[in-house]
Amino acid sequence: MLSYVALGLLFFVALVLFYGIIAIHDIPYDIAKSRNHPHQDAIHVAGWVSLFTLHVMWPFLWIWATLYRPERGWGFQQIEEKQRREESLVTELEEKVNAQSERLERLEQLLAKQTGQNGEGNL
Repeated sequence: MLSYVALGLLFFVALVLFYGIIAIHDIPYDIAKSRNHPHQDAIHVAGWVSLFTLHVMWPFLWIWATLYRPERGWGFQQIEEKQRREESLVTELEEKVNAQSERLERLEQLLAKQTGQNGEGNL
């Protein structure tokens, strides 16, 4: 009788471990699904592949799933805003440089006319 109890307990533990591993491997997919992650299908497939690699990829899937948030995306908005500001500053500086170069050309032409008129009498 004790052998049957031990055998039943062995099957129960094996079954719990089997389903426990499958439930654990789906945690990154559940995180991605709850955050409406754009790569949730890839995370789910990679989770199944990680079963065959003894969950070596699993921590990376966890990180991948937690990086994205619907309200802030990947978290690069601040960088994009800074780049937009810098681009507008560069555009503004280019306009100023162009205006200054045009002004310099006009001044050089005016100076050439004045020295040409004054230079003829001095020669």
